[in-house]
Amino acid sequence: MPYHTGSMKAKSDEKKMKTKPSAGKMTDKQKADLKKHMEQHKDLKDMSASQLKSHRMRMMSRMRRGLSVSQAHKDIKK
Repeated sequence: MPYHTGSMKAKSDEKKMKTKPSAGKMTDKQKADLKKHMEQHKDLKDMSASQLKSHRMRMMSRMRRGLSVSQAHKDIKK
């Protein structure tokens, strides 16, 4: 039986790296959309200041992954 040097494992690791979404900086459009979304929450006065900050951070993390505002909001509400 020939001895393998782990080349099979390296190929599977490469596939995992390609499918993983990249978390980068937010675009200007994403920032504007998030700001508009947060203004709506401020107007509703349905959250405290600390809840607003937490909600904003959660939204930002999901939007960096490539989700839209509505998709990120639905993901948080689950």
